[in-house]
Amino acid sequence: MPLSVGNKAPDFTLPSSSGEPVTLSDVYSRRTVVLYFYPKDDTPGCTVEACSFRDRYDAFSEAGAEVIGVSSDSSGRHASFAGRHKLPFTLLSDQGGRVRKSYGVPAVLGVLPGRVTYVIDRTGTVRHVFNSMINIGQHVSDALAVVRRLQAEQAA
Repeated sequence: MPLSVGNKAPDFTLPSSSGEPVTLSDVYSRRTVVLYFYPKDDTPGCTVEACSFRDRYDAFSEAGAEVIGVSSDSSGRHASFAGRHKLPFTLLSDQGGRVRKSYGVPAVLGVLPGRVTYVIDRTGTVRHVFNSMINIGQHVSDALAVVRRLQAEQAA
């Protein structure tokens, strides 16, 4: 069952592109997290999405958020993908899809991993979910709007 707004984000630890383990709760205890699941490194849509997050990374960072991408690709493949496209954010390897399943990210046509973005606040609560395989730019713009709203709420 897919996660929805108000749900607690399942915690996990996965290897990053450098091979270092990253635990979600360690990240959201410090910053809002934009956690995006995508099908595969180096595919056209996934490259556009990653580069869109890259191009807006400073805005996310200034608004107090950390961007984390997750796919089933290996850490080594993530390292190549991140290096080739100068991605400043963390990519995590979910080989086997355990974390994807815990978040309820659907598969398209039962085989292609879905594309879903979650905004998780500093308490670990899901504050936004966007699920679309084709409206790639909307993932980035919607997530940034939510992150900015959360930053304003914290400042008030």
